[in-house]
Amino acid sequence: MRFHQVRELLRWAADYHGRLEAAYTKWTGHEDVGERRRMALDYLAEHERRMRRELEEYFIEGSAHRRVLDTWFDDPEDFPHAPVLERLPGADEGEGLETLLSTALALHRTLQDLYRHRVERAASEPESEFFEALVRAEDAEVRRLVRDIQRLDAY
Repeated sequence: MRFHQVRELLRWAADYHGRLEAAYTKWTGHEDVGERRRMALDYLAEHERRMRRELEEYFIEGSAHRRVLDTWFDDPEDFPHAPVLERLPGADEGEGLETLLSTALALHRTLQDLYRHRVERAASEPESEFFEALVRAEDAEVRRLVRDIQRLDAY
């Protein structure tokens, strides 16, 4: 479908975080996950849960962003298909946390690219500012994610 409201894109992004949370949680339940990897997966699941909740706050009745959420846009590009979550590294502790972090960052780049694309194609200043804020928030989350996983890997 070519025509969407900003709210549809935001719902897709919140659901995307929810799917990532479920995937990370699934991996923590495997018997052969080492302790450090389990801690990293727990951290990633919590990170995705928080990101999903933050996006869902935009949908609360009376949100200051209602006008932007109701904005329609025409884009021949559909929302990206969620990357195959099976790309997440398996439970093998030997792979190290670097592989897990690399995959998590690749998954987040999907959202960063999507938000940047909407900034470029925004029809109004409020829409552009809205997606710029999402880009900044996603960038900050990626930096936090890298910092925290690297700290875990150092121990």
